[in-house]
Parts: sequence; structure tokens; C-alpha cells
Amino acid sequence: MSIRSFVVFVLFCFATIETMAQTPDSIEVQKPQKENLGKRLDKKLAARYFSSKYDTNYVVRPVERWLLKPSLNVSGTSIHAKGTVNNVWSKYDLHTSLNTNISLEVDYCDLALSLSINPAKMHGTYNDYEFNFEYHGNQLSFDLNYQKCTSLKGDINLGSIKRLEEDALNMKVFTLTAYYTFNHRRFSFPAAFYQNYIQRRSAGSWLAGLTFQSGCIRTTDELKARHQEQEVPDVHIDAAHLGIGGGYGYNFVFGKNSQWLLHISAMPTVVVYNHNRLYVNDGRIGASRMRFNMIFNERAAAVYHFSERCFAGATLMMSNSVFDDKAVVINQNKGIAHAFVGIRL
Repeated sequence: MSIRSFVVFVLFCFATIETMAQTPDSIEVQKPQKENLGKRLDKKLAARYFSSKYDTNYVVRPVERWLLKPSLNVSGTSIHAKGTVNNVWSKYDLHTSLNTNISLEVDYCDLALSLSINPAKMHGTYNDYEFNFEYHGNQLSFDLNYQKCTSLKGDINLGSIKRLEEDALNMKVFTLTAYYTFNHRRFSFPAAFYQNYIQRRSAGSWLAGLTFQSGCIRTTDELKARHQEQEVPDVHIDAAHLGIGGGYGYNFVFGKNSQWLLHISAMPTVVVYNHNRLYVNDGRIGASRMRFNMIFNERAAAVYHFSERCFAGATLMMSNSVFDDKAVVINQNKGIAHAFVGIRL
């Protein structure tokens, strides 16, 4: 045995004896460090974000989990009504002031935070209140809108009054629309309206859903004060409709690398319940609860991808109700439009 081999043998024996001589208390056990709450939450969000039920040949997730999307948003409502009560014939063709605001939306793994500013409201020239909420899922989607306003103005035929300006009427409008997508593995509403998915190939789907709309209009004391020389009647209009129906939506994808996405959908519904009343002073006229009335829901969108990370587009959502009977006619329309640019990070 060479001297070098003997030295290695001695060192090995010494290390073995030293290890055996240590007590269990002296052994330092390296325990795995626990991840903090933020990392665990981030992993769960990422797993949920990339866990898609879509056919990935048609719809995919963006690789980037952050999304910044500034938008210009415009909405408005119009109501047309006419009827005769106690030999007093009235007609209204009214619309609200447009609600225009600028918003910035920040999304992370489908969690969104949005901040909006209405310049007209900041300057005191817009005093209406409006609340909008939209949810577009791969199967179920719904949108909700509530508006309370005094900005109704337009042409009117009420006695000798031919024109209404702001603060003459109070109006409240509530709209709820829900719909189910049958071909939810290949057709994506979120790709058109949220941009948190990307539609790679054209696809369409049949839709089923329901719509509920309600609104009321009342004359105000301000109107009477403006026309003190005339006997202005108290007018109160109530309208409520519940419709059930179906329709079809289509996402058309074209261009180099699927740069363009055009969406169009329509869902007409048949009214199965209505509650419509027109009051003038102490007189009231109503409609039968079960008549053939319609509510129409239309949607359109256009999205152009400059690259995988940058895009721009616009969306439009419309809701129209039509109630028509021999005594009273009411038509209610609501529109919401968005124009946006987006950056994925």
C-alpha cells in the first residue's frame, strides 16, 4: 500500500468515527422552507388561469398574465311612449345625455381592477347616475345596467308642451340580460369582449337566454314651475318586461396570423310577462299581462392584434324592448359602446 492510499484510508476512517460519535441532538436537519402566502396564491391563480376548457385549436390563453387596457366608454338610453288616457293624448320621444367616461383597467389572471373618470361629471355638467356590470364566461354570461337620471329631453306632445329640457322628468331604468353558449369549447365571448382569450379560428354558437327590463318616468315639480301658466298634468309611466329566447353568435377570424376578430350576435326574446302602466293625473291605463312583445339583444365587436401583446378594438351592446297595444305603446332602448387599446405584459 502506498503512502497516499494509507492517508486516504485513515481520513475515511476518521470521518466515519466522527459521524458515528455525533448524538442525534447534534444533527442539523434542514427543513423545507414554506412558501409565503403571496407565492402560493400566485401559483393557484396561474393554475386557474391556464386551466382552459376550450378546444385549443380554436381558443387559447395569452401567455402574458398582465393586461393593461385604457378605454373610452359611451352609453345612452332612449324611451318612446304614447297613449290616450281620459281623452288626453300624450307622446314622448326622449333621450338621456350621453354618459362618456375614460377608464383604465388592470387585469392579472382574470382579476380586474378598473378606474374611470367622467370629465362632464367633474365639471358639474352631468348629474345622472349609472352602474354597469358585465361578465362574459365560456358558458354563462350576463350584463347588468342601472341608470337614474334627470337629463331626459326631447320632443313631447302633452297639451301645449312640445319640448322638454333637462330636470323636467325623472327616469329609472334597470336591465339584466343572461345567456348560455352551447358551443362553449370553440366559441368565446371573452375573446371578443374581454380579450383575456384569443380566438384562433372562426366559430359560432347557438345561444339561449333571458332579458328583464324595467323603467319608470315621472314628471317633476320643475316642469310645473316652468309652465305655471298651463295646467301641466302629472304623468307617470311604468314599464317592465321579462323575455325568454335564443339566438346565434359568430366570431369571424381572418388576416395574417389571425390578426382580426369580428363578432356579431343577436338574441331576440319573447316577452312572457309584462307590466306596463300609463298614469295621467288620477287616470290609469294598463295592458294585458300576456301579449306578444319582443326584447332584442344585439352585440358586435372588432378586435385587431398588432402583435401577440398589443391590440385595439371596439364593442357595442344594444338592448331594445317593444311593447305595442291599442292603448299604449312603449319602446325602450339602451346602448353601451367601448373603444380600447390593450397591452399584455
